[in-house]
Amino acid sequence: MAKRERSLAGKVVVITGAAQGIGASTATALSRLGAKVVIGDLDQVLAEKTAAELGAEALPLDVTDTKGFTEFLDEVERRVGPIDVLINNAGIMPLAPLEEEEDAATRRLLEINLHAVIHGTREAVKRMRPRGTGHIVNIASMAGKSGFPGAATYCATKHAVVGLSESVHLELHGTGVLVSCVMPAVVRTELASGLGEAKFFKSVQPEDVAQAIVDALRRPKFDVFVPASLDAMGRITRLLPRRLGEGLLRALGGDKILSSATHSSARAEYESRAARSAPAAEKDADS
Repeated sequence: MAKRERSLAGKVVVITGAAQGIGASTATALSRLGAKVVIGDLDQVLAEKTAAELGAEALPLDVTDTKGFTEFLDEVERRVGPIDVLINNAGIMPLAPLEEEEDAATRRLLEINLHAVIHGTREAVKRMRPRGTGHIVNIASMAGKSGFPGAATYCATKHAVVGLSESVHLELHGTGVLVSCVMPAVVRTELASGLGEAKFFKSVQPEDVAQAIVDALRRPKFDVFVPASLDAMGRITRLLPRRLGEGLLRALGGDKILSSATHSSARAEYESRAARSAPAAEKDADS
């Protein structure tokens, strides 16, 4: 029997890092379905512009400010109501060979891509579990299933998000609170500036990821691959001996997809913005 499709009309949905990119596309898709969307983003001006276009709300959020993140969620519940869906979307992807990666960049990656997701997930569980309902969506990456040269720490954070999501999914079994882990290929947003294409690893648009998230909320499932064919590709490569799997990755150009852009001038603007994306974490590090 097919799963009954869940309605998203009237649901309170919070999306971090949603002023643009995947988050904004997801906010758009959910708003069209009648969800009450709240955008949290460091760029308040852009967040308010995006929210205004959708009839949504926007509140300032630095996900690396743990206390501030909690207060942000409290404010959402005061203004809009109990949170039905939390989408941990905020993330950065500075690229560099590990030996060239500055320690400050490592800290930003860990704080934004991992610690903020852990904190957001924990806060969501605290709010949803007592009510016996809710859905947590963590945006990981196909880089959470494989390692890619030029992005070692980024891959490490995404592997951790997959592991976190799997563990919490099991912890919440039978509680009514659901978890989904979204693992897209390269998504054509600012984050992917300067990246090329690889054979059979075709990039996707943010709208593709948004639709996959909507589908997972309507018909809940844990693993969300975008495109869906990534699931089969991943299963095949994991069955192969390591040497053959790595050879296949090289043959398809997957080993170059991130490393080829590590010194790309096309990424300069994005890399500069990513370096300013964790003010609370930087302040704590300096104190």
